[in-house]
Amino acid sequence: MFQIGPYSIDSKVILAPMAGITDRPFRQLCRKLGAGLVISEMVTADTGLWHSRKSQLRLDHEGEVAPIAVQIAGGDATMMAGAARLNVDQGAQIIDINMGCPAKKVCKKAAGSALLKDEKLVADILQSVVSAVDVPVTLKFRTGWSPDERNALTIARIAEDSGIAALALHGRTRACGFKGTAEYDTIAAVAQAVAIPVFCNGDIDSPQKAQAVLSYTGTDAVMIGRAAQGRPWIFREIDHYLRTGETLFEPSLREVRDILCSHLRELYSFYGEFMGPRIARKHVGWYLQTLPDSVSFRQQFNQLDNAEEQHASVQYFFEQLITKEEIAA
Repeated sequence: MFQIGPYSIDSKVILAPMAGITDRPFRQLCRKLGAGLVISEMVTADTGLWHSRKSQLRLDHEGEVAPIAVQIAGGDATMMAGAARLNVDQGAQIIDINMGCPAKKVCKKAAGSALLKDEKLVADILQSVVSAVDVPVTLKFRTGWSPDERNALTIARIAEDSGIAALALHGRTRACGFKGTAEYDTIAAVAQAVAIPVFCNGDIDSPQKAQAVLSYTGTDAVMIGRAAQGRPWIFREIDHYLRTGETLFEPSLREVRDILCSHLRELYSFYGEFMGPRIARKHVGWYLQTLPDSVSFRQQFNQLDNAEEQHASVQYFFEQLITKEEIAA
């Protein structure tokens, strides 16, 4: 258990914010499956863009379990403060600041991990957002701009002095993107240097790895991103292992089918008849990537643009797999 402001988080496993992935249906699913905290995909600080359908969906928190955490991205302290206030007005109970995204289109706008180059601007943004809202503000960032310019320790101290309530640190620099392996020495140094909670992010893809990384870094929780795509049950697996030292069985084909079909129904309901099936394609691809006979099925599935046909085809695919499994047994 750890604390973010007034909120006690009971599980040491957090869903990382991921653009285009951690929408409301996925966040709610991950909470049900053991995530102690889930964070929205990033919302731009430019409120002039909020009238778009994409932004409206990102600002939709109906039915979500507290605390509702929303990530904002931008490079202007005044705009970030304004965006934080408006998000709180719309239900956000924790504001998370993005200084970790390595995407070129985000960094070109002097946002995301590009901000790490300008420590004064970092301080201005953090202080402005913290003073603008009466909810906890957290920061997600990277170990530095490049392997030669790792300044995470400095940024962490600036954050703590600015009143940031918790830090999530990805074990790569901006220049690394998602290449190579995450390094945890910098994260361990940050965890030792500050008194606020620190969450470790990067390459954590199993309960055993989560335990090893927590022990090595001395952090308060692990943050899971890409490893949750198509495997949202990873949260309960890690949570169970951290509590008991026992490894849960992999979910059965029937349970995977039920989780996926429920996820699809939520996507269709949330995005509607046109966008829902299109958004569903990438999720189905992730769920099925380790299953036999999935390559040809995914090719056929990606041609379908009707929700009912998609849903029926997934059920049929799993029935075939389940029957083969029962015959083999």
